[in-house]
Amino acid sequence: MERDNLFDLIHSIELISNEHIVRFTSQFSYPVGVSAILVLAELQSRGPLRASELAEMLRYTKGAVTHISNKLVNHGLARRQYSPEDRRTVYLQITDKGSLALAEAQKLGREIYLELFEELTEDELQEYLRIQRKMIEGMKNRRLSKPGGKLL
Repeated sequence: MERDNLFDLIHSIELISNEHIVRFTSQFSYPVGVSAILVLAELQSRGPLRASELAEMLRYTKGAVTHISNKLVNHGLARRQYSPEDRRTVYLQITDKGSLALAEAQKLGREIYLELFEELTEDELQEYLRIQRKMIEGMKNRRLSKPGGKLL
Protein backbone atom coordinates (compact mmCIF):
# COMPACT_ATOMS: atom_id res chain seq x y z
CA MET A 1 0.00 0.00 0.00
CA GLU A 2 1.33 3.41 -0.88
CA ARG A 3 2.09 5.72 2.02
CA ASP A 4 -0.50 8.32 0.91
CA ASN A 5 -3.21 5.66 0.66
CA LEU A 6 -2.37 4.33 4.11
CA PHE A 7 -2.79 7.76 5.68
CA ASP A 8 -6.00 8.35 3.70
CA LEU A 9 -7.34 5.09 5.11
CA ILE A 10 -6.35 5.99 8.68
CA HIS A 11 -7.88 9.45 8.28
CA SER A 12 -11.13 7.99 6.89
CA ILE A 13 -11.42 5.59 9.82
CA GLU A 14 -10.86 8.46 12.26
CA LEU A 15 -13.45 10.67 10.54
CA ILE A 16 -16.12 7.97 10.65
CA SER A 17 -15.37 7.09 14.26
CA ASN A 18 -15.22 10.70 15.45
CA GLU A 19 -18.45 11.64 13.65
CA HIS A 20 -20.34 8.82 15.28
CA ILE A 21 -18.92 9.50 18.74
CA VAL A 22 -19.90 13.18 18.45
CA ARG A 23 -23.40 12.25 17.28
CA PHE A 24 -23.81 9.69 20.04
CA THR A 25 -22.66 11.95 22.88
CA SER A 26 -24.73 14.89 21.65
CA GLN A 27 -27.93 12.78 21.53
CA PHE A 28 -27.41 10.61 24.62
CA SER A 29 -29.35 11.66 27.74
CA TYR A 30 -26.53 10.99 30.20
CA PRO A 31 -23.20 12.87 30.48
CA VAL A 32 -21.03 9.81 29.87
CA GLY A 33 -19.17 8.60 26.81
CA VAL A 34 -18.83 5.38 24.91
CA SER A 35 -16.19 3.98 27.30
CA ALA A 36 -18.65 4.23 30.19
CA ILE A 37 -21.29 2.47 28.10
CA LEU A 38 -18.84 -0.37 27.44
CA VAL A 39 -18.27 -0.68 31.20
CA LEU A 40 -22.04 -0.76 31.82
CA ALA A 41 -22.45 -3.45 29.16
CA GLU A 42 -19.82 -5.63 30.88
CA LEU A 43 -21.48 -5.14 34.26
CA GLN A 44 -24.89 -5.95 32.78
CA SER A 45 -23.70 -9.17 31.16
CA ARG A 46 -21.20 -10.40 33.77
CA GLY A 47 -22.44 -8.97 37.06
CA PRO A 48 -20.34 -7.02 39.58
CA LEU A 49 -16.66 -6.75 38.63
CA ARG A 50 -13.49 -5.31 40.14
CA ALA A 51 -11.84 -2.38 38.38
CA SER A 52 -8.83 -4.55 37.53
CA GLU A 53 -11.11 -7.10 35.83
CA LEU A 54 -12.82 -4.38 33.81
CA ALA A 55 -9.47 -2.89 32.81
CA GLU A 56 -8.24 -6.24 31.53
CA MET A 57 -11.47 -7.09 29.68
CA LEU A 58 -11.76 -3.72 27.97
CA ARG A 59 -8.02 -3.16 27.56
CA TYR A 60 -8.16 0.13 29.49
CA THR A 61 -5.71 1.30 32.12
CA LYS A 62 -6.74 0.89 35.76
CA GLY A 63 -6.68 4.68 36.06
CA ALA A 64 -9.11 5.03 33.16
CA VAL A 65 -11.47 2.48 34.75
CA THR A 66 -11.28 4.34 38.07
CA HIS A 67 -12.21 7.60 36.32
CA ILE A 68 -15.08 5.93 34.43
CA SER A 69 -16.27 4.19 37.62
CA ASN A 70 -16.33 7.48 39.54
CA LYS A 71 -18.39 9.09 36.79
CA LEU A 72 -20.84 6.18 36.68
CA VAL A 73 -21.24 6.20 40.47
CA ASN A 74 -21.65 10.00 40.59
CA HIS A 75 -24.49 9.79 38.05
CA GLY A 76 -26.17 6.85 39.78
CA LEU A 77 -25.52 4.46 36.89
CA ALA A 78 -23.40 2.11 39.00
CA ARG A 79 -22.57 1.59 42.65
CA ARG A 80 -19.60 0.28 44.56
CA GLN A 81 -20.09 -2.98 46.44
CA TYR A 82 -17.57 -4.06 49.08
CA SER A 83 -16.70 -7.71 49.51
CA PRO A 84 -17.92 -9.05 52.87
CA GLU A 85 -14.80 -11.25 53.09
CA ASP A 86 -12.32 -8.44 52.42
CA ARG A 87 -13.46 -4.81 52.56
CA ARG A 88 -10.44 -3.83 50.48
CA THR A 89 -12.01 -5.63 47.51
CA VAL A 90 -14.48 -3.36 45.74
CA TYR A 91 -16.82 -4.40 42.95
CA LEU A 92 -18.66 -2.13 40.56
CA GLN A 93 -22.30 -3.04 40.01
CA ILE A 94 -24.78 -1.61 37.50
CA THR A 95 -27.91 0.05 38.96
CA ASP A 96 -31.44 0.02 37.57
CA LYS A 97 -30.79 3.53 36.26
CA GLY A 98 -27.59 2.22 34.64
CA SER A 99 -29.56 -0.56 32.93
CA LEU A 100 -32.00 2.01 31.52
CA ALA A 101 -29.10 4.17 30.32
CA LEU A 102 -27.47 1.15 28.68
CA ALA A 103 -30.70 0.24 26.87
CA GLU A 104 -31.00 3.83 25.60
CA ALA A 105 -27.35 3.83 24.49
CA GLN A 106 -27.77 0.56 22.62
CA LYS A 107 -30.88 1.83 20.83
CA LEU A 108 -29.21 5.12 19.91
CA GLY A 109 -26.01 3.38 18.80
CA ARG A 110 -28.01 1.03 16.59
CA GLU A 111 -29.82 3.97 14.95
CA ILE A 112 -26.59 5.86 14.28
CA TYR A 113 -24.81 2.85 12.80
CA LEU A 114 -27.80 1.81 10.70
CA GLU A 115 -27.60 5.26 9.10
CA LEU A 116 -23.91 4.73 8.40
CA PHE A 117 -24.39 1.31 6.84
CA GLU A 118 -27.44 2.25 4.76
CA GLU A 119 -24.96 3.77 2.27
CA LEU A 120 -23.66 0.28 1.50
CA THR A 121 -25.25 -2.44 -0.62
CA GLU A 122 -25.77 -5.91 0.87
CA ASP A 123 -22.68 -7.16 -1.01
CA GLU A 124 -20.60 -4.25 0.28
CA LEU A 125 -21.78 -4.94 3.84
CA GLN A 126 -20.77 -8.59 3.55
CA GLU A 127 -17.35 -7.63 2.14
CA TYR A 128 -16.86 -5.01 4.88
CA LEU A 129 -17.72 -7.61 7.54
CA ARG A 130 -15.33 -10.12 5.95
CA ILE A 131 -12.51 -7.56 5.96
CA GLN A 132 -13.18 -6.56 9.59
CA ARG A 133 -13.14 -10.20 10.71
CA LYS A 134 -9.89 -10.79 8.82
CA MET A 135 -8.29 -7.76 10.50
CA ILE A 136 -9.47 -8.86 13.96
CA GLU A 137 -8.12 -12.36 13.39
CA GLY A 138 -4.76 -10.87 12.29
CA MET A 139 -4.62 -8.73 15.45
CA LYS A 140 -5.34 -11.78 17.63
CA ASN A 141 -2.68 -13.85 15.88
CA ARG A 142 -0.05 -11.10 16.25
CA ARG A 143 -0.94 -10.64 19.92
CA LEU A 144 -0.73 -14.37 20.60
CA SER A 145 2.65 -14.62 18.91
CA LYS A 146 4.10 -12.03 21.33
CA PRO A 147 5.17 -13.02 24.84
CA GLY A 148 2.40 -12.06 27.26
CA GLY A 149 -0.06 -11.37 24.43
CA LYS A 150 -3.72 -11.56 25.39
CA LEU A 151 -6.89 -12.11 23.42
CA LEU A 152 -9.61 -9.51 23.41
